[in-house]
Amino acid sequence: MRDINDDLRKEPFNDEMKHIAYGFATLLKSIVETIDRFGLKARHLHKHRRSVDRFYDALSQRNYQTELATGYRRRFEKYRDRLFTFLSCDGIPWNNNNAAHAIKAFARLRNVIGTNGTAKSMRDYLVLLSVAETCKCKGLNFLSFLRSGSTDVDGFEGNL
Repeated sequence: MRDINDDLRKEPFNDEMKHIAYGFATLLKSIVETIDRFGLKARHLHKHRRSVDRFYDALSQRNYQTELATGYRRRFEKYRDRLFTFLSCDGIPWNNNNAAHAIKAFARLRNVIGTNGTAKSMRDYLVLLSVAETCKCKGLNFLSFLRSGSTDVDGFEGNL
């Protein structure tokens, strides 16, 4: 949705993109309302499968003229099997906020060191980043965990 909004800002008079954005936003709005009411339970979310199919039918039936709209149609079709997986599985988030948040620290490092990092240093950094993010999610002090010498975040007793 963020990409669609960004492209709409760049091309505010592209009616084809407005059509795609409206259809996708309407679909997501009803899904998010169900999630807000019932949580990430497949038994409540499966009813949106028909709406997803109608969205894709409308997308495929329309003949888009602009390169941007055609690109989005291709992108939606490419990820059709994966984009709405959360409708069929319990507990799967509908967005990638956790993943986007987790990768921010890596993106900051990449911007600082550019291409000067070696593959080994990147692997080491990613291991530390993974441990740091796990500690953060579990409410543990990362520095205390490292100083403890423990190798098991789940077995770590807490902030020393």
